[in-house]
Amino acid sequence: MNITVEKADAAKLDALGVNNWPTWSKEVSKFPWSYNSQEIAYILEGEVTVTPKNGGKPVSFGVGDLVTFPAGLSCTWEVKKPLRKHYQFS
Repeated sequence: MNITVEKADAAKLDALGVNNWPTWSKEVSKFPWSYNSQEIAYILEGEVTVTPKNGGKPVSFGVGDLVTFPAGLSCTWEVKKPLRKHYQFS
């Protein structure tokens, strides 16, 4: 189960409708999280490292990144700088 991080251009963000997605914010913190469905997130502010619990390598991302978290992923989030993101579950 891989977390993917990409730099999406404006055309892709528009095609996905990112500006219409809800936003979520989180202060600097560390917490466990599990995904029942896929999430796509566009990072507006902050810096985060997510570490999969299955022994996978930590993945870091920040402002301007489009991040896909697969369904079934269990991980630990470490918010290093206050986070604000658009997100969508599918």
